[in-house]
Amino acid sequence: MMQLEVLKTDGTKSGETVELSPAVFEIEPSDHAIYQTVTAYLANARQGTHKTKTRAEVSGGGKKPWKQKHTGRARSGSTRNPIWSGGGTIFGPQPHGYEKKVNEKVKTLAKKSALTYKARESGLVVVEDFSISEPKTKRMVEILKALGLNEKKVLLLLSGHDKTSYLSGRNLPDLFVRNAVGASAYDLLNSEVILFQKSALANLQNELTKTGADDIVGKHPAAETRGGDKE
Repeated sequence: MMQLEVLKTDGTKSGETVELSPAVFEIEPSDHAIYQTVTAYLANARQGTHKTKTRAEVSGGGKKPWKQKHTGRARSGSTRNPIWSGGGTIFGPQPHGYEKKVNEKVKTLAKKSALTYKARESGLVVVEDFSISEPKTKRMVEILKALGLNEKKVLLLLSGHDKTSYLSGRNLPDLFVRNAVGASAYDLLNSEVILFQKSALANLQNELTKTGADDIVGKHPAAETRGGDKE
């Protein structure tokens, strides 16, 4: 069973260690589950509000530009014709949804797979629980610098909703602050290092081991997506 040392916010060792559950951090990763979950996450983030006007929707064009014959020009019935500048658009994009559905077990397996990859890459760091008294980007930078993470893309996972920590980190382009239980597989993969608060690691392990996602390890996750919940 893997163990990690718990660091203090000043970068020194606290003398504590935490155990990483093999059921979360040492599974056989499923690349297909990761693919399904991440593509669904990105698709569901799209607004789908793109729109162009057809010839029925552009303004003008109520009058025939010129008579049908004997002008020396091509016949035309309306300036709304798509071949005219300012006319309608043929087969342009119309608003529609991009939603994809992924079964909860597949999403859980994807998270475990992402965490397993991060554990193999030594991309996990555990820090003692801390709170910032008031929103200060400077204080968050000090913590990251003390941990040697100030030049890396970091995902900070908290044990709950901490508005002060979120506000302190939102102006840092390479830091993302999330609730550990609510973090998606995309969040876990879209970082070089995952920085856990000690209690956040415990919460995440409890959440991922109680869902029964181990039942589908070794099966083809595509079969689990039919009738599942939307990401």
